[in-house]
Amino acid sequence: MEPVRISKYFTDCGIMSRRAADKAVERGEVRVNGLVCSLGQKVTPGVDTVTWQGKPVEPPKSGEKLCIMLNKPRGYVTTLSDEKGRRTVAELVADAGVRLYPVGRLDMDSDGLLILTNDGELANRLAHPSHQVQKVYLALVDGTVSTEQMSGLTQPITIDGRTTAPALVRKVDSDGRQTVLQITIHDGRNRQVRRLCERADLTLRRLTRVSEGSLSLGDLPVGKWRRLTPKEIRLLQD
Repeated sequence: MEPVRISKYFTDCGIMSRRAADKAVERGEVRVNGLVCSLGQKVTPGVDTVTWQGKPVEPPKSGEKLCIMLNKPRGYVTTLSDEKGRRTVAELVADAGVRLYPVGRLDMDSDGLLILTNDGELANRLAHPSHQVQKVYLALVDGTVSTEQMSGLTQPITIDGRTTAPALVRKVDSDGRQTVLQITIHDGRNRQVRRLCERADLTLRRLTRVSEGSLSLGDLPVGKWRRLTPKEIRLLQD
């Protein structure tokens, strides 16, 4: 294969944007064949050994299908590359060895369960509007939540011209200063839970997705990922 600039190599591997790769090189996080990489250096895919923060960075292996669950931290955007140079979820799954695509989204300020895969057929099935998967969030809001606000959270909301199904809401905990709500939705429209909280005049401090369909985040550490089992994938497809 022909040599390519290190920034393009990272993009081709689905790790991060070229700008983010250049910044990683400038910070001394990238090595080629054991030596610290220089800005603009070229590498030959499949020949040179590239590492980022000590982890190998390799081109995707053709034919290998993978579906994983990531516990996305706040501060990462759900995309493979970002023109603004922000951190992306691709950086967190770089050691998977294949280029993975997010199924659905979690906005930058939210954390929790995110599915990624390189199986296009599975991704399309899960993302199709007819495949309504129940998604459960824990929302930390300021103050106490009134009965009227609880009722308002459950009501449908129109987003981008489409009206959502009613949400299910229950109080998990409250100390008078803050309240934890469990909010269950089926549509997963853009910033749906945040918009419900805004409409109810609630100040949202943290939003975490804890389950999606039959999948549960469990004790997966923040920033880490694991492979889904064949059984978990079959249940997702049902």
